[in-house]
Amino acid sequence: MRSTIKIWTQLGFGSALAGGLLAACGGEVGENAGRHSDAHGAAESAAGEGEGGGSGEGGVDVAKAATDPVAYRIALAITEAHIIAARDAFIAGRKDEAAEMFAHPVAEVLVDMQPVFERQGVADFSDLLTDASGAVFDGETAQQIEARYQAIIASLRSAGTRAPASNASDGEVAAKVVADQIERAVAMYRQAAAQGNYEPYLDGYGFYKSAEALFKASRTSIQEASPQIEEALGLLAKAYPGALMQGRLTADQSALAAASARVMLAAGP
Repeated sequence: MRSTIKIWTQLGFGSALAGGLLAACGGEVGENAGRHSDAHGAAESAAGEGEGGGSGEGGVDVAKAATDPVAYRIALAITEAHIIAARDAFIAGRKDEAAEMFAHPVAEVLVDMQPVFERQGVADFSDLLTDASGAVFDGETAQQIEARYQAIIASLRSAGTRAPASNASDGEVAAKVVADQIERAVAMYRQAAAQGNYEPYLDGYGFYKSAEALFKASRTSIQEASPQIEEALGLLAKAYPGALMQGRLTADQSALAAASARVMLAAGP
């Protein structure tokens, strides 16, 4: 039978769990949080500096998320990026990475965001992620993993409807969130190309797919707020053709960086 301790130990978080990780985690879990965290945290923190660099990992400003719908929805988008990457990595046969991706947002985002979610009336859904991670280890089928993926996405969508209110339009908020995901995708591609490592590539792929999904859901209002987004997504589609990294990464990083900068400028502060 699968145990929570087994799941987190296989992800490199076992010692932290033994010390009460989910109750007392103050950031990344444990001293040996796994190869994913080392590569992921540095690039994500750089990509997330524009959001204020709050107490959460990966550039999530938890304090700001309590009142700002952009910061709140960025936390959800980061989680969604991991879940998309997890599902697609599983389909591509990278089960270890899939299990890690399903579980990682719990420690990276959801633990710190839980007080904010509670104030907004969002029920804790972190067990859906850890259960999905364990299901990969338990050998569930692609159909079963897809069902778990859909349940997580539905929970994220539901949480998104409870974002704090602001004077910004829906299009302005969505454009800023998509711009953030694009910036993260570009940052992770730069790291993956420099190091030749799969983990940052998979992270970046998730951010790109999260940005794409958000854009498709609010295309009209986003295009009015930031028409440059579609161009950036087109470049990222070529940089991230799939969940598997195929040899050397040769996308034009200058073009990616310039497109991301234009999107961020158009989206505004």
